[in-house]
Amino acid sequence: MINRVKGLGMRAFLVGAILALAGLVTASVVMAPGPAGAQDAEIVPLKIGYFDIEDDIRYIRAFVYARIPAVPRFRPIPGAQQGILDAQSTGIFLGLDFELVPFRGVDADALIAELFRQRDDEGISFFLVDAETHVIEALTEATKDLDILLFNVNNFSDSLRIENCASHLMHTAPSYNMLMDALTQYLIFQDWTRLLVLKGPLEDDAAMVTALERSAKRNGASIIDIRDFVLSNDPREREQNNIRLMTSGRRDYDVVFIADTDGEFGRYVPYQSVRPRPVVGTTGLVAESWQWTFERHGAPQLNGRFFRSADRFMTGPDWAAWAAVKAITQASIRAESKEFEAISAVIRNEELKMDTYKGFQSDFRPWNNQLRQNLLVSVNNAVIARAPIDKFEHAINDLDTLGIDEPENKCVF
Repeated sequence: MINRVKGLGMRAFLVGAILALAGLVTASVVMAPGPAGAQDAEIVPLKIGYFDIEDDIRYIRAFVYARIPAVPRFRPIPGAQQGILDAQSTGIFLGLDFELVPFRGVDADALIAELFRQRDDEGISFFLVDAETHVIEALTEATKDLDILLFNVNNFSDSLRIENCASHLMHTAPSYNMLMDALTQYLIFQDWTRLLVLKGPLEDDAAMVTALERSAKRNGASIIDIRDFVLSNDPREREQNNIRLMTSGRRDYDVVFIADTDGEFGRYVPYQSVRPRPVVGTTGLVAESWQWTFERHGAPQLNGRFFRSADRFMTGPDWAAWAAVKAITQASIRAESKEFEAISAVIRNEELKMDTYKGFQSDFRPWNNQLRQNLLVSVNNAVIARAPIDKFEHAINDLDTLGIDEPENKCVF
């Protein structure tokens, strides 16, 4: 738990300078020092809730041969904690404090009960949520008439941004549509336009392929075939588990796209396809919101701070949790308030313009509450490109070439 920090007196001109350097307000902002008694009083922190599920299937370690985890996944709460640390480094000069209040429940009902307790007993109105789609939907339904903002930090489902969107559900995690747009933009840039798709049996695999089909049509790629694979050694299913058979055929292709969110099948595809072709999707070249090797726009500093506090590299979900905390705390500082209405008004304002260490200023799309952000096209140890790719331009904001743009929006709050 983050220690609370007592307020420090500070000359007005110094406070303004610190705020300007932090990029939170303009250099012209000046705050007058409070009375001595107020400076000595204990500061009441702005508390932010953090919810996840105890036995979330996404984090169950399915081990394969030699006790190797098929898909190493980490809960992103360290990203939220880093966001608190970063906010306090500024808040200390302003007499502000921030605190994360985590809760891990057994199911959606447990999260809902705790949310009401935190709201009533601790005055918490902002909650980060790391959960599957049905849990997030239950939370949004239970809180739809309340002064509450929920932040989805690790769910890519497009349904949460379209038919199941909610006015009080914000998204710092990218959607599958955004991820696929970033990847197809790069493929088009490379003139790799013909895609052979190998699709897994999971719901998320199907959701990824649906997003890919939309993105390919939008950006000018073509899918020559979609072939389902199964995780099996059964010789009767050779056409669905043999990589050489699955990548053969008369029709040529430029890349093999793998939709395998579980990660066990896809890891064997590189270098085993019949044709020597790049592998992209969930294996090989991927699109993600963060990569620990990114070297521009202050990213090494954020990666370094995170590594020192979490003892591991920062992942995309970590970044999304960090960005959610930054949006809340930065809005509080700009509004000079801890009140829900004042903070939420700043968050929803497209003038938020939050620095996310990726080179673009981020804010939330008003039509579906998705955080505008550029994405990184990368391999496991290097960033290959940053999307949106230069040739993909937008009349208003190039970031809106990634994901659902306003003219195609079907979210109704």
